[in-house]
Amino acid sequence: MCLLGFQCYAKSLNQNEFGDLLNLSPLDWLIVATTLLFLIASVQLARKLMRSVADFLAAGRSAGRYLITVSSGLAGLGAITIVAEMEMNLLAGFSMAWWGLTMSVVVLLVYVSGWVRYRFRQTRVLTLAQFFEQRYSRNFRIFAGILCFVSGLINFGIFPAVGARFFIYFCGLPQSLDLFGLSVGTFPLLMIGLLSLSLYFVFNGGQVAVIITDFFQGLFVNLVFLGLFFYFALTVDWGVIFEALSAAPEDASMLNPYKTSNMRDFNFWYFLIGVIGFIYNQMSWQGTQAYNVSATSAHEAKMSAVLDGWRGFPKGVLFLLLPIITYTVLNHDSFNTVAESVTATLAPIDSEPIRNQLRVPLVLTHILPKGLMGAFAAVMLAAFISTHDTYLHSWASVLVQDVVMPFRKKPFTPEQHLKVLRLAVIFVAVFIFLFSLLFKQSEYIHLFFAITGAIFVGGAGAVIIGGLYWDRGTARGAWAALITGSGISIAGIVIHQLADDFFINGQWFWLLSMVGASTAYVLGSLLGPKNTVDMDKLLHRGAYEIEEEHKVVGAPERGYRLLFITSEFTRGDKFIYILNYVWTLGWFLTFVIGTIYNLTHDVSDEAWFRFWMIYLVIYMTAATAAFVWMTIGGFRDLKTMIGRLRTMERDHADDGFVER
Repeated sequence: MCLLGFQCYAKSLNQNEFGDLLNLSPLDWLIVATTLLFLIASVQLARKLMRSVADFLAAGRSAGRYLITVSSGLAGLGAITIVAEMEMNLLAGFSMAWWGLTMSVVVLLVYVSGWVRYRFRQTRVLTLAQFFEQRYSRNFRIFAGILCFVSGLINFGIFPAVGARFFIYFCGLPQSLDLFGLSVGTFPLLMIGLLSLSLYFVFNGGQVAVIITDFFQGLFVNLVFLGLFFYFALTVDWGVIFEALSAAPEDASMLNPYKTSNMRDFNFWYFLIGVIGFIYNQMSWQGTQAYNVSATSAHEAKMSAVLDGWRGFPKGVLFLLLPIITYTVLNHDSFNTVAESVTATLAPIDSEPIRNQLRVPLVLTHILPKGLMGAFAAVMLAAFISTHDTYLHSWASVLVQDVVMPFRKKPFTPEQHLKVLRLAVIFVAVFIFLFSLLFKQSEYIHLFFAITGAIFVGGAGAVIIGGLYWDRGTARGAWAALITGSGISIAGIVIHQLADDFFINGQWFWLLSMVGASTAYVLGSLLGPKNTVDMDKLLHRGAYEIEEEHKVVGAPERGYRLLFITSEFTRGDKFIYILNYVWTLGWFLTFVIGTIYNLTHDVSDEAWFRFWMIYLVIYMTAATAAFVWMTIGGFRDLKTMIGRLRTMERDHADDGFVER
């Protein structure tokens, strides 16, 4: 028995035909297989509903708030994000969660105000670069589409590698297989298999299939997360965990966020840059671009963003707890045998970032019982498929809609359009497979995301915000912003490939690109010829309003303007907003009081540990309630969307082509 209080499973593993050990029991494999078969069956439902290009690209703009919240949440999660979050929290402990309390206020203000998201949906575009053409120029759309596509492909490039590597080490798969007398690496074979599953989902229903399957996967994943949290919460010895965490170096504390001066990468500055980027880059990243345009209205898109935080509670607390337990196992003297086994397994890997990715999964193979091993593997499979089918769909759509179509003088026929979109999906899959095989990963996953994503989003944030909110923004300013932002980011990537330990990490390069691009946009717009844009026409307001997309349910409530509550709000909408205010401001007040107290008193590790225990209990209670809430609302929205797609008339001219 482990001193953590639960069984440390020295699993009675059986040798497979290749002489290697498999970590999953028959029960575990049955859970994985059942999950996969259910998801494949759900694709068949979506296949019959996809009847137009707009269906393939945006699910016919027929998804409600809860459906989008659950589905897009899992699409943005992914196997790679699970690994990345656990990698970060293994290094930072509870400290990052403390700084996150301040970000919650920023998130609240951004979401409840509909910042960027509401106006973007009002434009009725199918992709971001289509908006760029309407707002700036066709040439700029082509440049932005190419830059967005390249940035997305590079960022997407390590997804298959991280996912496949997880399954190899977590499931105990052999490093190679003997096929027809040849030794073939498991790594490339597994990537091919996983990518093929994702391709199947996209091909058989486009965004309709992606939303429906991501919804079911999202419910399953959150249910397993809740189960895993309760299992660990009830079985671990929290005294042992405290002993391990309190033994960390004082200037790299795992408990006290005010004693982390020696934590280089995941520290206060990492968090602060993330807050700035969250505001600046709203809807810039196009990895989940189809969800940005799939809502039934701008108001539903706005409400889905408000609900997003509640949907994410189960993963948030689990991704904090699992790395803490892993840190305990790897650093407490009671678990030397397990720690030595993990170290020996990782020894052949020469990349420290990759070793960090695998520490939590390898520890889990020692502490999870049968059944939960299979459930977690099924979660990772669902997360892998959900992100890959979403990203394959998104980047293929960007390639066709924003790179290929602007060169055409007339639109594709619907049949041609769908065929080209599917060919683009295959191209993206082949590229990321080859990239994963060849790329040398020298940074932690989150830092890699920051620097590669900034190739596009570093400049795109200024272009989007300026285009939606400033009628003086010009094409000259937009060109200047994208060129400046991408130039800084590309320089950062090259430097990090040449110098593994360069003193400026990916997060700081992201900040530099945002500042540089914003400055370039403003100067480029002001120094060129004066040009103003009809914002009512762009946003379908006033004389250009589309009646069915703007529903007033009551007289405007003047006193609520400060709360961003508009005439579109039902009583239930107002309740959701007020609930968000109470929750967020309560935690922010906790942060303020805690900060003042820590600056005036010497707070012990014991006091911080007690606080984190209370934090976990509160969040897990809220997570359980949120799961029930999202499940009920999601199934209601799913039924409504299916009904719409079965009966609605399709406009086959609604394909993203901009007439000139």
